[in-house]
This record gives sequence, C-alpha cells and structure tokens, in this order.
Amino acid sequence: MKNTSTSSRKKEHLIICANEPVLAGATGFDDIRLVHDALPECSMDAVDLRQRFLGHQLNSPLFIAAMTGGHPDTTAVNATLARAAEECGIGMGVGSQRAALEDPELEGSFTVVREEAPTAFLCANLGIIQLKDHGAEWADRAVEMIDAQALCIHLNPLQEAIQPEGDHDTSGCLESLRDLCSSARYPVIVKETGSGISYEVARSLYAAGAAAIDVGGIGGTSWAAVERVRAHDPALASLGDHFADWGIPTAVSVVETRRAGGPVIATGGLSRGTDIAKAIAIGADLGGMAHALLGPALDGDDALMSEISRIHRELAVAMYLTGARTVNELKSIRTYITGITAEMLRNEE
Repeated sequence: MKNTSTSSRKKEHLIICANEPVLAGATGFDDIRLVHDALPECSMDAVDLRQRFLGHQLNSPLFIAAMTGGHPDTTAVNATLARAAEECGIGMGVGSQRAALEDPELEGSFTVVREEAPTAFLCANLGIIQLKDHGAEWADRAVEMIDAQALCIHLNPLQEAIQPEGDHDTSGCLESLRDLCSSARYPVIVKETGSGISYEVARSLYAAGAAAIDVGGIGGTSWAAVERVRAHDPALASLGDHFADWGIPTAVSVVETRRAGGPVIATGGLSRGTDIAKAIAIGADLGGMAHALLGPALDGDDALMSEISRIHRELAVAMYLTGARTVNELKSIRTYITGITAEMLRNEE
C-alpha cells in the first residue's frame, strides 16, 4: 500500500532539521568533567579508538545515528553518510523505513546505504507502532532491505503526541517487542528519539530481549520542536513549543540505562569527541551523532570526513589526557559530576 504522505513527511523533516532551530534542552555533559591525568603512562599516538559492539569490530565508538530516508531527495545524503561509515569503519543507522515498506518504489533511498557501505555495521529502523501493527514481517523486510546486521525499533511517543498524523496508542507495544526479540535472527536495539530512557523502561526493554538500548536523550533534536514547525494548527504548535525540552537529559539516561544492564548507545545532543569520551566514561559503549553530522553531510563527502576527523582527534586527545589507551580503559576512568545532572542522579539512587 502506497502512502505518499509518509514519504513527503520524511523530506519535510530533513529540511526542517537542517534549517530550523530544533535543538532543545541540555544533554548534561556540561556537568561532567573527566579527571585529568597529568602524567599519562601512554603515547597519544598509540591511543586505540577501536570498539566492539554486538560482536562487530568498529574502528571507533562514533556511531552515525539515524537521520533520514524514505523520499527520493534523501538518497544523496544517505549515500554520503554511508560512504563515510565505510571509509571510517564505523556503524550507521538509517531513518525510519516505514515509507519504503509502504511503497517499495522508495527503497532506493535506503538500499543506497548498503551499496555505498558494503562492509559497514548497519542498523535498520522501524517504529514500535509499525511493529505492533505489522509484526515481524515488516521487521524482517526492513533488515533485508539494507542487509543490516541489527534492527533499531524506535520509540517516539512525544513526537506522535504532537504530530497531526500521530498515533496516540502504544498499548501492547512491549508484547510486540518481546515477540520480535524471541524470534528474530538479528539483534534488536531499542532507541528513543529525543526524550530519553529511564531506568525503569530500560529494565523492561532488556527483560523483553533488547540486545542494546540507544537512549536518545534530550539536548539534541527535539521532535516536538520539529512538529511545532510543521504544525498548521496553532494549538499543536503551542503544544510542540511547550514540550520541546521534555524528557531525560542524555547523560542521566546513559547512567540509568547502564544500571539496568546491557550495551548502551548514547545519542541526543552529542557533537564533540569529548562528548563521546564522557558518555563512555559514564556507561555508554557508542556515541551516536545525527544533527552534528547532518550539515556536513549535506555539504558533501569532504566536509563530512573533515568533521568526523575532528571528532576522532578530540576523542583521542581526551583519552590520552585521562590515561586511557583503549575505549575499555576509558570506561573505568573517574569523573566529576556536578549541577543538575548530579542532582538528578542523586534523586535516582
């Protein structure tokens, strides 16, 4: 069944994210300081950024988080992102594949990713509502479409609540997730899209069989803010504005999700290599970026590769200055946590 409204919405989302002020809230990383090692017993040239995740060897913990797809005009940016993932040996997720599952003519905006990144670790993407409505068949098709090594099931209740076309009923979704995880031949990653994952929800997701959780906390792209821009109804626009910074800061969500057990991807407002270093030090395995890479990706391959190189340099320097020679060693360094992040974590204990 074709649904051109879904495809048009995907293009509209990309344009808004690239051109409108849709970042909202604070990640909490400004409240985190890595303990400086004035005499690191290592060479900065020997710092090793490689990281294993879900059985796959990656050249760094930088993850190109889900951004786009589902409209012909999104094909070029997905191709640029995929080439960078392949060249850098890092992981990448695609945007929601709903549009292509509704209309196979749109598959090219997603299949281009595997064409440009034949060996990269790729994550397919399907919404929890679509999983509930269509079951494992759509999940399998999403994975097969890009020959993915994993599937991200995204949670976006805030966006759905604001979006004129939104689905406001998530009852039964946890059972659908449990059914998929018990039968899937691929790991299932559950990801929020900008409002964070709490300890309680993380426990439920891991218990349902999630192989990893992408926290998607506040501090980056706010989908309530995106829908505020899209809204023609003043009441919905006002609602989007009011809830633009709703949720759990990314740093807090990383700590809570790590406490629940299992691998963690930190996304939501990360833009520097030091953000990735801080995220790993407090419990993440990978640091995902979307908005920070979107502008460079739209500018082309050279701009994107330059940005990724900058992020990697910052991460390597941060590791050296903490005495961490490997990503695993970075996980055990000491941190100072202050401000509202410290207050929230004290309240959570």
